[in-house]
Amino acid sequence: MRIAMPLQYAGEPKDAVEQVVELERAGLDTVWVAEAYGYDSPTLMGYLAARTERVTIGSAILPMYTRTPALVAMTAAGLDYLSDGRAVLGLGASGPQVIEGFHGIPYTKPLARTRETIEICRKVWAREERLTHEGGVFQLPLPPELGTGLGKPLKIINHPVRPRIPIHVASLGERNVEMTAEIADGWLPHLFIPEKAETVWGASLARGRANRDPGLGELEISAGGLLAIGEDEGTRALADLTRPLIALYVGGMGAKGKNFYNTVARRYGYEEAAERIQDLYLAGKKDEAAAAVPDEFVELTNLVGPESHVRERVEAFRAAGVTQLNVTPVGENPARLIEKVKEWAA
Repeated sequence: MRIAMPLQYAGEPKDAVEQVVELERAGLDTVWVAEAYGYDSPTLMGYLAARTERVTIGSAILPMYTRTPALVAMTAAGLDYLSDGRAVLGLGASGPQVIEGFHGIPYTKPLARTRETIEICRKVWAREERLTHEGGVFQLPLPPELGTGLGKPLKIINHPVRPRIPIHVASLGERNVEMTAEIADGWLPHLFIPEKAETVWGASLARGRANRDPGLGELEISAGGLLAIGEDEGTRALADLTRPLIALYVGGMGAKGKNFYNTVARRYGYEEAAERIQDLYLAGKKDEAAAAVPDEFVELTNLVGPESHVRERVEAFRAAGVTQLNVTPVGENPARLIEKVKEWAA
């Protein structure tokens, strides 16, 4: 397994970039740059490209509803150029609350939009012919009856550094995970519990892989959690730092019946806890919602505890098919943590 780290989208991005520079020297392989409704990820990815030399720089995720497929392709090509071929395009549909609430765009046909966006991006980068596309979501050029009738097929002006930039998809639902396994280079699951992954997603992954083009290679999987190593109670307590984040996703990232993370928690077997967390969070009782997150959920989504326990967690993620361990190192010496886990994951 390679070692990755998410760049936090809250806080001070410049400070986070300085940490990436240090961790790159310690062996960090990939940094994932999130985009929610704060700073955009491509700006920070460009800054990272200028400050680093080796680390792969991925968007995690670039919400597709906020950009046309051609702009997504142009952005990825530009980042790949600035980083000398180190870019990865992480895509996702986000959710209705953000897309409709913050961007004012109808949240419709997420699966078809994902599939067509990937198809269009690959056409743009390949630069084999002028861009055309006939899909259920996008038609390029735009048909005359939908516009001025003056649109014409075009090629991207620049010659991309790579004609095939890796695309990873953030997906959780059964059909979306199946599609990811079929057409994407990689998968970005969130709140991943390796011991329960086969039960929740095994069938979807198998169906997608059955229709996968062999030319894509094996599906990459990037997952992990908070990383801290120590024997003391203070280290074990660090895992509790993730409770508010878990509560935010399971409880607050969507409405009743329209929260993908809540659905995953239920499929993991935490039905009662998922319902309680959501009820508390939507009632404004965020601290109580965080306290309602099951201890097991916290333990299994993270890598926190004595060295022997963390090594067991590394092996659990490996056994679940994870190819890139995505960790957030906390403590006095994050670089040393990356060095240790990289050695274990090799």
